[in-house]
Amino acid sequence: MPMRRLRLVRLLAALLVATVLAGCGRGTTQPNDKVTVRFTEVIHSIFYAPQYVAQAKGFFEEEGLEVVASTAQGSDRGVAALLAGTADIAMVGPETTVFVYNQDSPVKVKLFAQLTARDGSFLLAREKPEGEFAWTDVKGKSIIGWRPGSMPQLVAEAILRRHGLDPDNDLEYIDNLAATAMVGAFLSGQGDYIQVFEPSVSQLVQEGHAYLVSYLGADYGPMPYTGFVATDRFIAENPDVIQRYTNAIYRAIRYVYETDPKVVAEEVAQFFEGTDVDLLAASIQRYRDEGGWVQTPVMNPADYDALQDLMIEGGVLEPHQRAPFDAIATNQFAQEAVRR
Repeated sequence: MPMRRLRLVRLLAALLVATVLAGCGRGTTQPNDKVTVRFTEVIHSIFYAPQYVAQAKGFFEEEGLEVVASTAQGSDRGVAALLAGTADIAMVGPETTVFVYNQDSPVKVKLFAQLTARDGSFLLAREKPEGEFAWTDVKGKSIIGWRPGSMPQLVAEAILRRHGLDPDNDLEYIDNLAATAMVGAFLSGQGDYIQVFEPSVSQLVQEGHAYLVSYLGADYGPMPYTGFVATDRFIAENPDVIQRYTNAIYRAIRYVYETDPKVVAEEVAQFFEGTDVDLLAASIQRYRDEGGWVQTPVMNPADYDALQDLMIEGGVLEPHQRAPFDAIATNQFAQEAVRR
């Protein structure tokens, strides 16, 4: 079995085990209840600034929610936490909803709001490029990247193929490192390139360890990249909680687009202890200029068809495993948040 398939099988097996551990629902809440929501994010990055804005500005609190946040370090782990009942809402790559849809499990997960509109990762080079960077420069080199089947990995390999490169044979794409270990591995000398998110990008560049050569979000183009997910059971039993959460996120998205990045950076700096505020502001400005966040959390079904095309192209989904949009997502709450 090819290594990519083997790793994907292990990922799906881990998710399946989590479904076995899934407990009963937490019960229906009343609209005026103060509710604690256990939230987990795929990774910690300023790319997800609206989530932190909603926390810092009290948007969740105004909706009657107390958010207890954690970082899963991977979409697979985030969804596994939902299925195991240790998290209520996860911010993950939408590919995981398709994987769970294809499992023989009574518990499914659904996207209820989209957050990002394109890849948020950047390619950094260890050595300063001679002249303008071209993706063909990575031929014969190594890139520290992301796990098989993840959005960053699928996007990176799609870009490589667009430039006539075979991701399996023309370079080494290192996909077996934990997200928290990637920068350390690069600093220790591993990899000619590294694919990372802000604020790690600006930190590595500012400290002279790497050179920014490409933004994958711009190179690939718009796509549904990150969204908010809950189990179908939690959504059915707690629709008011999902609505309140979506309302807060939509307010935060609008705030990030309408507010000076320096002000936003100052407000979310508490979530990035030790990171320079000017660096955070530059990261927010970069993502905003590139349209990194959606304008509204409402999802376009056609975008999710294109996402599954990418998954099939990347070898992590069979054509017969396509999931109907209504099976993996609902726009009910996002549309209501916009209407309000």
